[in-house]
Amino acid sequence: MATFIVDLLSASRTETRPLIRLALPICGAQLAQAGMSVVDVMMTGRLSATDLAAVSVGSSLWMPLMLFMTGTLMGLTPIVAQLLGGGRTPRIRPNVHQALWVALALGVIAALLLWLAVMPIFRLMAVPAPVAERAAAYLAAVALGMPGVALFQALRAFSDGMNHTRPSLWISLVGLAVNVPSNFVLIYGGEGLTGLFGDWLPGWLQALPALGALGCGLATALSFWVMGLAMAVYTHRSPAYGDVGLWHTPTPPQGRMIGELLYVGVPIGVAIFVEVTLFTLIALFIASLGEITVAAHQVALNYTSILFMLPLSLSMALTVRVGNTLGQRRLDHARLVAWNGIALCLLVAVLNSTLLWLTAEPIIALYTHDVAVQRLTLSLVVLAMIFQVSDSLQVNLAGALRGYKDTRVVMVITLIAYWLVGLGGGHGLGEYGLFGLVEPMGVHGYWVGLIAGLTAAALLLGERLRRVAKGVANGSHAVPYG
Repeated sequence: MATFIVDLLSASRTETRPLIRLALPICGAQLAQAGMSVVDVMMTGRLSATDLAAVSVGSSLWMPLMLFMTGTLMGLTPIVAQLLGGGRTPRIRPNVHQALWVALALGVIAALLLWLAVMPIFRLMAVPAPVAERAAAYLAAVALGMPGVALFQALRAFSDGMNHTRPSLWISLVGLAVNVPSNFVLIYGGEGLTGLFGDWLPGWLQALPALGALGCGLATALSFWVMGLAMAVYTHRSPAYGDVGLWHTPTPPQGRMIGELLYVGVPIGVAIFVEVTLFTLIALFIASLGEITVAAHQVALNYTSILFMLPLSLSMALTVRVGNTLGQRRLDHARLVAWNGIALCLLVAVLNSTLLWLTAEPIIALYTHDVAVQRLTLSLVVLAMIFQVSDSLQVNLAGALRGYKDTRVVMVITLIAYWLVGLGGGHGLGEYGLFGLVEPMGVHGYWVGLIAGLTAAALLLGERLRRVAKGVANGSHAVPYG
């Protein structure tokens, strides 16, 4: 153990800088993409409550679909990273082409679901008719962009695996730059343009209709296609990808390579989908506790979600570093790379928790002036500080395991920890208390459940990483090389 710690400290001096260099552009890209959702909410909210509700309800349907696609396509990253690390560059191009076939299929399926399946869901959810109609129109427009965002995510996974994470940042910023003005024009129409620039605008511009939620969906779809096509152009023209020759001679669908991608990627997609639905279901349960509780929960969760972007980005970078090292057949060093990443994420989590404590009051005041909401949010921030540590650990442990292409066990652990411990335990504590010894805890019970679920995930994933990394290092556990 002492020898391992000495080796880990030695590895940290050479591994920490490359990991951070990979992670920071990923973090910027995540923030830019989150900014698109913020813009959607802000702009539709200024138009009408009905349009805001339509976009909010619609987002709760297309976001999980997109994140499932993203997770599935993330299976390409460790495949490319291992091939690059092992110097097997000619095998990268056909693997990426298979990911593009899968992305096309997933994008079309997602679009069809958004076109055909939403109204039955709205009826089941008893969504008011005006909101349901506008949400359906919004989703029909967003559906047009699903193949585009799938293309972007597949090429982003390829680029990340090649240790080239900056394009996703710049192209996400391009998407945000397209989203803001197109949102304004399509949501508010000519009246909004006239109000902003004056009545000197040409008549055809002043006559543009205000499309509201539908316009927001069209702007989102446009942004998705701009990002996808920009990523395609960049990967075609940039010399950063060496002699991969990605756009030379298309490779037809090949069952074995598609099977490997789905074997690695689908569990990632399912795990992300489970996490998203966990927070969605908790928000639905908390809705019955009153508007003050709902507002406090959303403020606390929104702020912590912003801080979580850096640990999340570290986990994605860690997948690349572990995959590269395994591809180089440096099996013992891959173990050190993985645990150095975990140590770094723990340090980031502690810094995030400290930042939460120091900035809670002024930041919460920016969200709301309601004293009751502020007080309740502050009480949740204490739990959020613990939440940051558990969440950062589990997401980076999962990221390291993805570098080993070990994703199925991660999916099972996520299902158990999130839904059984996190959701089940949180609902029990929130609504019923603890065996008569503790009174029902309301929203605090749900947050305690979240902490318990994330902590359980971190402990189980930590043990899994220990076994896999040690087994690979000593030869008792095979690495599934691509």
